[in-house]
Amino acid sequence: MLLEAKGIEKSYNSLSVLKGIDMSIAPAEIVSIVGASGAGKSTLLQILGTLDSPDKGHVSLSGELYTQMSGKKLSHFRNEYIGFIFQFHNLLPEFTALENICMPAMIGKKDPNQYKKRAEELMELLAIEHRKDHKPSQMSGGEQQRAAVARALINNPKVIFADEPSGNLDSVNAESLHELFFDLRKELDQTFVIVTHNNEFAEMADRKLEMKDGLII
Repeated sequence: MLLEAKGIEKSYNSLSVLKGIDMSIAPAEIVSIVGASGAGKSTLLQILGTLDSPDKGHVSLSGELYTQMSGKKLSHFRNEYIGFIFQFHNLLPEFTALENICMPAMIGKKDPNQYKKRAEELMELLAIEHRKDHKPSQMSGGEQQRAAVARALINNPKVIFADEPSGNLDSVNAESLHELFFDLRKELDQTFVIVTHNNEFAEMADRKLEMKDGLII
């Protein structure tokens, strides 16, 4: 297995959000996570993606326990092996699409020649190469989200976590984004773990995990 979570528990003050989650993700698998608001989906995704830490349990990626890391080591691990796509694209308005896409590679101190070439290849793959020098305000919502997907892919992560990635898009752009994930799995063997309220998309995944009251049911 690529990713494994064992006994994940998380509480905020007296509120128990996750009550013992066990799950595993295979390489190049697309897994959707569904459930009502408050079921713990986003909290689980944040723990899997190193943005939060569990009270109990651990998560490993390719056999490496990263829930025991902290500080610079964890930051480097996140930058190197994990990609994120959120409901809102979070592109920096003062930078061009190309600069936004290159940001994780710049932070990771990669070779500029290599990551710029990689960014241009990704933009072509995602059909936004004509927006290379455009700032987010000059792009459509669908184009902005595709730029966010390219940014998540720039460092060749082992897994991408997406939290309601199409939640801010109209139905046409949402469907296009959903198809894109499967194209990227086919082209790049990319692994995705996706929290979504879109039932049609959730059913398209290789596996659908349903959460209720802090547990996978």
